[in-house]
Amino acid sequence: MKKYVQQIMLGTVTAREAQARETLKRIREAGYDGLELNRFMIRPTSFMVRMLTRAAGMPTGKGGRLDWKALLHESGLTAASLHADLGSLEREPETIVSEAEDLGTDKIVITGMYRFDYGNGAQVKQLAERLNKAGKALKASGKSLLYHNHNAELLKVQPERCAFDILIEETDPEYVGFEFDSYWFTDGGADAKAWMKKLGPRMKLWHVTDRGTRRTGPAMTPILKADSLELGTGNMDLIGMRDIALENGIEAVILESHRNWIDKDPVKSLELSAKWMKKNL
Repeated sequence: MKKYVQQIMLGTVTAREAQARETLKRIREAGYDGLELNRFMIRPTSFMVRMLTRAAGMPTGKGGRLDWKALLHESGLTAASLHADLGSLEREPETIVSEAEDLGTDKIVITGMYRFDYGNGAQVKQLAERLNKAGKALKASGKSLLYHNHNAELLKVQPERCAFDILIEETDPEYVGFEFDSYWFTDGGADAKAWMKKLGPRMKLWHVTDRGTRRTGPAMTPILKADSLELGTGNMDLIGMRDIALENGIEAVILESHRNWIDKDPVKSLELSAKWMKKNL
């Protein structure tokens, strides 16, 4: 099973070229095959993008000035996919396809929608139509389109249906696959394993982190706040999810966490998670 790290974890440790080289070296030594890259982190981005990602708890850092193709090649790592926004893909598909080819990946992932009403069924159906159109164009270019969930897709559009139901039902399997994030659906109170089973072979990539608390000692109340944790140190049924992911025939597993790293160090965090991956994947 191919194992990757989501680039969003690395914003604070890839600001300079020497620092990025050392980070990628440790990622390779930990046993990962490469990174999943984000367009907003491999090129200079606008102030608005930086503010939106920071507000979401995912600071991008200053690595957009670096040559990521060269850095990956030098480190011996590869690119699992390229994260992009749907609007850019619709406006400049040739540019994004060229970037993906340059990085050596055939997968382009839509990372959800900003300033979008996932509780509006009509808007979600329109989103599905846009994904179908973009996915069809990408297929003609030899690329595949995947949709990456967070927790907003769990918003109800009808008493028995949420936005993710519509995205699954209204998108064409020939043109749209999924990169399923089990953490965010668990965070939203959903049964991630049930959704993974529902996606079946349309689930191409698995985003994974653990969830729980590292708090020890007496607490003021019996309610502790949960957050992301290194694999195998939390309470998620990662083995059960792994079994479903393998049954679905996923092509790779991708580690992603945004904060709460051990010793506040994302590299130490991904190295600890790598131990679980080596044992269980």
